[in-house]
Amino acid sequence: MSDRSARPRAQAAQFQVRGRFLTALALRIDGSALDDALLAQLDDQLGRTPQFFSGAPVVLNLDPAPADPARLRALVARLRGQGLRVFGLENAGAMDPALLEALGLIPVAPGRDAPMPRPAAAAPEARQDPPAADAAPRNKVIRVPVRSGQVIMAEQGDLTVIGSVASGAELIAAGNIHVYGPLRGRAIAGCHGDESAHIFCQSLNAELVAIAGLYQTSETLEEAVRQQRTHIYLEDEKLRMEVIA
Repeated sequence: MSDRSARPRAQAAQFQVRGRFLTALALRIDGSALDDALLAQLDDQLGRTPQFFSGAPVVLNLDPAPADPARLRALVARLRGQGLRVFGLENAGAMDPALLEALGLIPVAPGRDAPMPRPAAAAPEARQDPPAADAAPRNKVIRVPVRSGQVIMAEQGDLTVIGSVASGAELIAAGNIHVYGPLRGRAIAGCHGDESAHIFCQSLNAELVAIAGLYQTSETLEEAVRQQRTHIYLEDEKLRMEVIA
């Protein structure tokens, strides 16, 4: 007869494993152009928009991969020296894994989607819910001003802010972004690649606006739209801005 009191008691797991969406910058460079001129251009760009790039997680996309590992070392060191947190490399190709490890880089699959691995010996598949395509998007409405340092995200729908968005705040949405107040922080619409997303605001003075990965910083905003009621959208792979009358 077994002694049940001697068995260890089942304990509730004190952790959860979940997928997580991570926003990172992708820096695409022609690998054959890794020279001093390129590094100087990067220094200039980073110097003009330090708030946007400071501390930003970055994935390098090099095509083709540089034949000279020293060039990759120099690039990574340069970017990290400017405050960027370079952690991944797309198109790593046949690059020596030991080199990537030495540089603290992980190979990252290019593209927008990376399917999760499935268990090798899965049990009979359970009945699955219908695809989420027919599900209504989960829009988010914020009824208070967004303060500096806050990050508000609508992962599946539109994001509406009834109030102001301070400098240093960040709005991220899979769909459109509406700001019924001054927009001074960052607004990133279509974060999953939806090129039909739009940004609307009552007064544009943003640090950054982006749609489906294409962005403009405050330094490059047109004077005609500054502090104006503005509609921002993509057309011909460029950000367009028009004042709403």
